[in-house]
Amino acid sequence: MKKSRPLKPIGPKKLPELRPFLDDLVMRVEQPEYIDSDPVSFLHAYSDKTDREIAGFFAALMAWGRRDIVMAKVEDLMRRMNHQPFAFIKSYNTGSPKALEGFVHRTWNASDIDIICQILQRIYHDFGTFEAFWAEVYRDSLEQGVSVMERFHPMFFAVIDEAPARTRRHIGDAGKGSSCKRLWLYLRWCLRKDSIVDVGIMNFMPVSELMIPLDVHVARYARMLGLLTRPSNDWKAVVELTDRLRSLDPLDPAKYDYALFGLGVLKIPVPETLVLNR
Repeated sequence: MKKSRPLKPIGPKKLPELRPFLDDLVMRVEQPEYIDSDPVSFLHAYSDKTDREIAGFFAALMAWGRRDIVMAKVEDLMRRMNHQPFAFIKSYNTGSPKALEGFVHRTWNASDIDIICQILQRIYHDFGTFEAFWAEVYRDSLEQGVSVMERFHPMFFAVIDEAPARTRRHIGDAGKGSSCKRLWLYLRWCLRKDSIVDVGIMNFMPVSELMIPLDVHVARYARMLGLLTRPSNDWKAVVELTDRLRSLDPLDPAKYDYALFGLGVLKIPVPETLVLNR
């Protein structure tokens, strides 16, 4: 079998030519109308921080597949929680799973949501807010010299040791090579300030440390532009892509998620002069 050619990386001299194109895309995509068609709308639907933390977390975890289907499933879940996610989690007990009965989304089922609810309830009891738990994860990651995404999975599931393997697989673990796309999406929503779309309700980690939520569309256009050369959409690919985007904006590299995602959504042609790989 013929081996595919290695992808060309964008050079340091070419990067400045790419920035105006990407910056313009960010401005065009990060607009109010983006909200209603995206799962981030579930954070905008609530005013209380705890409701937003929980609704956003479930919306991010469900962000898998077509956005309209994702939004319908998250809406179904929020309805089962009486559109009061924090109150639902706070009073969660053995009778609560009846409200979740029959819930299915892709490989998620009611038993998975049940475990996540139990973990969140314990977290809110012990930490007060979900952000406080993330802050503990972040501190631990700094002490160990690893990414926050290498500590979130083990620390989250350490809350309830009996969480089954099938539920654990639904949340990315960078320590095992996952891109952690949905977790980075959640943190982009929660950490970025002064954004029309992202709500910026958390402060535990600098925005400069956010990494790209790597989905297939973002990866495809990143490779076309030479921002990504790794063939697999894994943790190493996230690091490679984010490092290059950080050279364009060291303080807010994750904003370019809008640009790369927008290329697919808006079907904007890429100028031939910027195409490095086909």
